[in-house]
Amino acid sequence: MSTHASADPSPQPRDLTPCDPARRSAGQESTALPVADAAYWEAAAETFDDEPDHGLRDPAVRAAWATRLRTWLPAEPAEVLDLGCGTGSLALLAAEQGHRVLGVDRSPRMIERARAKLAGRDAAFLVGDAAEPPVGERRFDVVLVRHLLWALPDPAAALHRWAGLLVPGGRLVLVEGRWGESDPIGIPADELADLVGPLAARTSVQDLAHDALLWGKEVHDERYALLADLPPRT
Repeated sequence: MSTHASADPSPQPRDLTPCDPARRSAGQESTALPVADAAYWEAAAETFDDEPDHGLRDPAVRAAWATRLRTWLPAEPAEVLDLGCGTGSLALLAAEQGHRVLGVDRSPRMIERARAKLAGRDAAFLVGDAAEPPVGERRFDVVLVRHLLWALPDPAAALHRWAGLLVPGGRLVLVEGRWGESDPIGIPADELADLVGPLAARTSVQDLAHDALLWGKEVHDERYALLADLPPRT
C-alpha cells in the first residue's frame, strides 16, 4: 500500500503504522502516518518490499497471493486498475496471469520501482491520487485495492468513484483489515460491506487471517478480502 489521501485530510490524523500495523499490538514503536504527506511514501519506498506481503520475495508467500488473485480476477484476460499499487507486486502477479494492468500510486519512487519490476509486461503506471485516479474515460473490468481504503479521509466517496471506473458487471476487489488486537486500526468487514452494498449487485467476504502464508507469519487480527460485483448492463 502507498496511501493516497486528499490534500485536506482530517485535522487530527490517527497514529498509524502503515507497513505492519500489527506491530502496535506487539509493543513495538508506532509510527505516525502523515496521511497526506507524499514525502513519507517516497522514503518508505526504499524498504517497502521488506514486508513479506509487500515484496512477495518468499516463494510460498508469493504463491499464496497468486492463488488468491487467480480466484478474484476474471479467468479471461481483463483490464485491471491497481490503486495504491506500491512497488507493483500484485500488479506483477496479475500481469503474469494474463491481465493488462494500470497501476496508480502517489509516490514517484514507488512507481519507479513498479515500472522496473514489470518491465516488458503488459502494464503501465501513473503517479496520482488513488482516491481520484487520473485515468480519464478509461474503464476497467476490475479495480484492485489493497490496504489503502482504511487510510483515506472519505472511504465512501472513494468507493463511489472507483465503482464509476468499472464496466457494467465489473468487480471491486478490496483487501482490507482491522490490524492489531489491543488497539486495532482499519475497517471491519461488516462496516465496509455496508459502504459497498448500495453500489453492488452482490458482495462476498473472504477471511484471510487464517492463511499465514499470505502474511509470512501467523496473525490474530481481522484481515479479509471483500469482492463486490456491479450490476450487469441492462
